[in-house]
Formats: sequence, structure tokens, C-alpha cells
Amino acid sequence: MTAIPSRRAALAVLRQVLDKGRPLDEVLGGAVGDLAPRDRAFVHSLVAATLRHLGRIDALLDRCLDRPLPAKARPVRHVMRLGAAQLLVLEMPPHAAVTTAVDLCVAARQGGHKSLVNAVLRRLDREGRAWWAAQDGPRLNTPDWLWTAWARAYGEDAARAIAGAHQNPAPLDLTLKDPEQVPVWAERLGAVALPTGTMRLPADHPPVPDLPGFVEGAWWVQDAAAALPARLLRAGPGRRVADLCAAPGGKTLQLAATGAEVVALDRSDGRLNRVRENLARTGLSAQVIAADALAWTPPDGPFDAVLLDAPCSATGTLRRHPDALWLKTPEATAGLAHLQTALLDAALGLLRPGGTLVYCVCSLQPEEGPGVIAAALARRADLIRDPVTPDEVGGLSDLLTPEGDLRTLPCHQSDTGGMDGFYAARLVRTV
Repeated sequence: MTAIPSRRAALAVLRQVLDKGRPLDEVLGGAVGDLAPRDRAFVHSLVAATLRHLGRIDALLDRCLDRPLPAKARPVRHVMRLGAAQLLVLEMPPHAAVTTAVDLCVAARQGGHKSLVNAVLRRLDREGRAWWAAQDGPRLNTPDWLWTAWARAYGEDAARAIAGAHQNPAPLDLTLKDPEQVPVWAERLGAVALPTGTMRLPADHPPVPDLPGFVEGAWWVQDAAAALPARLLRAGPGRRVADLCAAPGGKTLQLAATGAEVVALDRSDGRLNRVRENLARTGLSAQVIAADALAWTPPDGPFDAVLLDAPCSATGTLRRHPDALWLKTPEATAGLAHLQTALLDAALGLLRPGGTLVYCVCSLQPEEGPGVIAAALARRADLIRDPVTPDEVGGLSDLLTPEGDLRTLPCHQSDTGGMDGFYAARLVRTV
């Protein structure tokens, strides 16, 4: 029977994320390596659902507990979290969720608490759905510091809409190597073609390698918002383009598909392996270099265009990475603007006079996007903003700021599944 091995793996992953502060994607592979593909998918689904709704789940558990569990019984709370997620999020049969949680408690050497686990989960089965329906889910599932920052930046209603978009798994977005073939591949894949040119499949899609077009390299996985910055660079044949902080490589593939001469640069040679693999699969060409953009000097002189996808807090990708809701801290993100500013100056140093630079971050935090660009324009006389126009983003003018920068929010295009939060500005170096 696979129920206990898969749930034991889910418990191990949840403990690594919440107790050790390790990213979900980092620990998942090692925990599920011996499981069948279906069980691996279940582990990911269960842990992601637990993390996505952790605030709501904890509020209900606290309602059922007379007093806090002792520190040494922390695994018991994780067991109850997983059980609650099965009952209330995944809506699994109660007997399966409760029985396996009790068995998991014993397997975790917490057998003395199995009666408590049984009682709490049976109460949630009886009363928890009504409590769940009455909760303010978006608010409970969003840490205070993020809610406050988003409300200040975008307003209370937008903050609620952003948090609401995090309640559901993200769909699968694909970028075509040949954009002219969107209608053909949308029909073949059963995908929806978005106004921006992205193809979208639902979150419960088949495994990516099993989809038509994967083996022949007709497309790659890339969120609809993440696909926009490279399109703003106006790359094409005869243009020398640098993609800085390039891994995992979706933007490199986009730029290479235009016929541009592309250099993909990243500090991590290991992360660049994925870029190399995707270039090989798609038959596209780019020069891949492992180097620090802060210190690298191009041997062939400056570039016509530079794309800088700067390291950031990634708070725009919480739909896909619900663990980050609980791993990110305001302290950890405070110094990122300094690094982003240094990288922007280095990127501008690689750009010829008259060249175009697109700066982007997958962050919702204003200090990492508009703040960095405003400061750069204020201190550098050789920079001007080149505003983005609605036709460059599929006619979706709500994705643009009054200044002409790109600003997508997870709640944008919510009727078709939303998109990641991205900020991008297009700059021209005048001298």
C-alpha cells in the first residue's frame, strides 16, 4: 500500500520546509525519489496545498486544541496540517485522511499523540467545513508584512485580490519557438491562447514531457508574465544581445528564437545546465557563460541590447512557490535593492550608446522595481525611459503603469488563471 510511504514523504518535506527553512523544490526530489510517479505527484500536491492554505489550517487547528503542543511534538502539528489539507483542500475521503494521519503519527514516533490527532481531524470532518467557509482565506494565508506592503503599494482591494490569486495552483504556460504557430499548437495541445501570445493549460495538466511538442522542442514552460520582458527588447537578426542572470533560460530561448546573437550569462554553472538542455531540445543557439555579471567584461565589445532579470524576493511567484510565503522575511529582502542597483549599473556598462536595456524582477515589492529604476534615472543623465505600449503586451493596458513600465499582478487576467507578478522597465542609454 502506498498511502503511508507517500504521506511519510510529505511529512518529511513539510518538516524540511517549515522547520529547516529549505525551499520546497530543493527538498522534494530527494524525498520522493523512490516513489512511483503518481505518488510523487500526490506528495507535491499535498505539501503545496498545505503551504498554500497554512494560515487557514493553523487557525482551525488552534480552534481545536485546548493548549499549544510542546516543542518536541512539532511533528504532530505537521501531521495534523497534512490531514486537514486532505480533508478541506483536496477533499479526500475522511476515512483515508484521518486513518493515514493516525498511522503517520505513529510512524513519526509520536504515537502518544495519535488519539489527539484522531480527535482533532474527526472534529474538522464534522465541523471544519463550515468554519473553513467562514474564514477570510486570503488574509489568513498572507503574512502580515506582505499584506501591509501590498496594501501600501497597490491599495487594500488589490492586496486582497493578489492574496486571493495565491489560493489556487497556477496553470501551465507555454511559450512557442515560432509565435506564428500559436493557433496550430493551441489546438493540438488543447490550450487557450492568451492575448500576449502565451499558450495556457490548466493546473491539472499531464506531465510536461508527455505533452505534444516537448520532445521536438516546439515550446518551453514559461509563465505568461515572465514571457513579456524579452519581447520588449526588440531583439532580432543582426542584434547582439546579453541575457544577464539568465537561468533557468526561458528568456534566453525567446531571444534566440528571434535570430539574435545571444549571450546567456549566470553566476551558477549548475543552473546553466538547464539552459543548455533547453537550447539543445529546442534546437536554438546561444553562447552560455558562467560568470558574475558584476565583474564580467565582454570580449567582443558592448551589446546592442541587454536583458537583466535581476535576483529578487520573487514575491510575484507565490502562486507557484507557496513555501515562499513562509520562508521570505522583510529582513532578507531589504538588501536586494542594493544588489539590483549594482547589477543595473554593470548591465548599462555592457550596453553601447543608443542601446536598449530591459530591467525586470518577479517581485511585487516596489523597492525592487520602480524604486530601482527611479533612482537610476535620477542619478544618470545618460538614461531615458522608453515607455512600453499596450500593443506590445497584447493590448492589455492594465498591465502598464502611468510611466509606461510593465507591472503585472497575480490577479491580472484572473478569468483565465492569472499570471505571475512582474515589473519591467525599458531604458535607452543615450551616450
